Amino acid sequence: MKPGPVVAMVGLIFVGMWLVLQPTFERNERIDPTAQRFEMTLGSRQFAVEQRSRDDNPDISFEYHTNGLPAADGLGWIGSARFEAVVAQELEAWESRPQIERTLLGFFNISSWLNFGWIAVGLLGQCAFFGRMMVQWIVSEKKRESVVPAAFWWMSLVGGIFLFSYFVWRVDFIGVLGQSTGVVIYARNIRLIHKQKRRLARLETHASEPESRGHAG
Repeated sequence: MKPGPVVAMVGLIFVGMWLVLQPTFERNERIDPTAQRFEMTLGSRQFAVEQRSRDDNPDISFEYHTNGLPAADGLGWIGSARFEAVVAQELEAWESRPQIERTLLGFFNISSWLNFGWIAVGLLGQCAFFGRMMVQWIVSEKKRESVVPAAFWWMSLVGGIFLFSYFVWRVDFIGVLGQSTGVVIYARNIRLIHKQKRRLARLETHASEPESRGHAG
């Protein structure tokens, strides 16, 4: 086995792990190590909250800093009243959505319809994975033997790339790890198929040359 595919596989694994772990570290990064940290769920959105006391300010007993709540992330440390107002506003906006919309957003585990593009990427990748097995099955049934057509590897590659991207967005360690290895294997099989076709074409060309010379003589 050539070292190239193995190196590519290991490299893609490291890239995938870096893409997954970087946002995880950023989300878990604490602005104030002494603050109390907890998770909150608002509609279909989950975000982290840091809480610290303000003994030096009699008007503010606690301050809050959020990570994952766009309406408050850019405000830095805010007082209890401001934090509660932001949360109440976000909750009101969520509850003002139609019930069917809230149900669908919760079902897909997304916070807005802008994220549905990533859901579509994941669904397309899964459809490609299902389709590759159907293609392999149909071709095998027609030939009455187990056959793996080139379309199987092409659909696997497209599906693998789509699912790799989707799992990175989802920050899914297991999914990224599985697709990191699969994508390289699919690409390598496509490469081997093309090399085999070129090899057969050269053999046919060489085989036809003596016959052409014979006719010429």
